Amino acid sequence: MFGSSKKQTISMSDQVGTIIGRDTSFKGNITSQGTIRIDGQHEGELVTAGDVVVGESGRMQAHLKACNAIVAGTINGNIEVSDKLELLPTAKVCGDITVGTLTINEGAVFRGACHMLKELSGSEDNE
Repeated sequence: MFGSSKKQTISMSDQVGTIIGRDTSFKGNITSQGTIRIDGQHEGELVTAGDVVVGESGRMQAHLKACNAIVAGTINGNIEVSDKLELLPTAKVCGDITVGTLTINEGAVFRGACHMLKELSGSEDNE
């Protein structure tokens, strides 16, 4: 409870449909409708209509496409997230990202280009 030294757990929803465990390595494409958690290694492409959580031990050499994503591990590859992408302090991302909303916590590393899906309103454009 208060004063606990336990690490905060990383979760997007209560229902994770697929977990790639810490001691698991997977090469190939993953397609899903639900939430996926990566704590092991994945090389290839990951596409889901749901959310993705990449834990601290998670390592991806992949193209990632999801609704929302929380990253605490390492991703080498492009990321497309239609809603929110959050890079936690331990995250390392090398690749271009396309996002609706982006949160980069202090300590996270991001190397690449970022394209925001939301457009500027007419009053904010430079003349």
